Amino acid sequence: MPVSPARAAAFDILLRVERESSYASELLHSAAFKNLSSADHALATELVMGVLRWQSVLDSTIATASSQPLTKLDAEVLIALRLAAYQFGWLTRIPARAALNESVELVKRAKKRSAAPFVNAVLRKLSKTPLCSSVPSVVKPLTVEAVSESAAHPRWLVESWTKQYGLDAAQKICAYDQSIPTPALRLRTPEAEAELASEGISLSAGHLLSAARIVASGNVTQTKAFRAGHAVIQDEASQLVAALVGEGHQPILDCCAAPGGKTLAIADRNPGAAITAVEIHPHRARLMQNLISKHSKQIQIVTADVRHLHLEKPFERILADVPCSGTGTLARNPEIKWRLNSEDLQELQERQIEILRSAVSRLAPGGRVIYSTCSLEKEENEDVLEQMLKEDGRLNLIDCRTELDRLRSSGVLIWAEPVNLTRGPYLRTLPGVHPCDGFFAAIVERR
Repeated sequence: MPVSPARAAAFDILLRVERESSYASELLHSAAFKNLSSADHALATELVMGVLRWQSVLDSTIATASSQPLTKLDAEVLIALRLAAYQFGWLTRIPARAALNESVELVKRAKKRSAAPFVNAVLRKLSKTPLCSSVPSVVKPLTVEAVSESAAHPRWLVESWTKQYGLDAAQKICAYDQSIPTPALRLRTPEAEAELASEGISLSAGHLLSAARIVASGNVTQTKAFRAGHAVIQDEASQLVAALVGEGHQPILDCCAAPGGKTLAIADRNPGAAITAVEIHPHRARLMQNLISKHSKQIQIVTADVRHLHLEKPFERILADVPCSGTGTLARNPEIKWRLNSEDLQELQERQIEILRSAVSRLAPGGRVIYSTCSLEKEENEDVLEQMLKEDGRLNLIDCRTELDRLRSSGVLIWAEPVNLTRGPYLRTLPGVHPCDGFFAAIVERR
């Protein structure tokens, strides 16, 4: 029995995520799977992201039917079991027999033929057991353990968020992470919305920004308007961080620029500025060059480690959107929660402080650094800023509310209560509390 293209692709992607620490969203849009039909690509996406979102719940369920501890199973066997279990509980329109049979075939395809009878036996048991396929809107009783288990999140993360934001907010974050995020766009030209509408794309207004739109229906990536760069896919919180850089400034430095969405947004808002975009990884710099060269001529891309950057001129504005844990983007990148450990935060913090220190050293007097992450963790956010301010007496912390009020008065920001987007002097968005990814930003100015 041949395996369907969608399930074969999903299996291969999940195996690479498991073995190579790859990112599922990047693999799903890679050249290796570009020949999948629209229907197969949609199913592969549903399977991959669904399995990753619900991995701990799936594993707990599989363990009840397995005669072997899951830690003893080969990765190929466990992934095949997860794929079928997800289809049993979440994709009820797919016949259980089809999901079961194809997972058995996937194991054979992966040269684990001796495990096929075991997979068949486990899945026959599971196919007769009702599976929970959704997060309750309110977990009762509302405890860290209950939220962690029902919403398929590591307990240490739920504990961290509860300590920082409260248990109710932690539950909302988890619920959002388990949902399929609606794509947001940034319109780059006045004609973009009409162009997309003419190609069958239905849009609604953005929640935070006047230039943002929410995709109600249609595949934006297949449109001429998207391919021409008249609209780009970018979460609204990411758009807002780029807007904090301001307008009319030059020169501008983007310290950790790939994949380039914020760089391009800054360029669009500062058409006369010379922008230097730094990226440490050559392959990411090349991908960014391909993107940027189509849409903007004012950006110079430099492949280098920003911590050891040799540039003589100072900069008036610097964006330090640093590498981070990414815990504010788990709805889009659910694999992060299974590979991240609390111990990783210290190593990330050390690198973030080094990058921010380097950025500050390149500031012109009166210039500003916008420090940002897509992390929800204090270690990567407030703690980094406090350390930097303690080190360098030339820096002032600027209250983000001042800049948000400015963006609101200019019509860029349409969120009714800008103060609700802040936590103290910092920008702080929370998934599920706000309609976007979780982002942190701080603004420091050199005297």
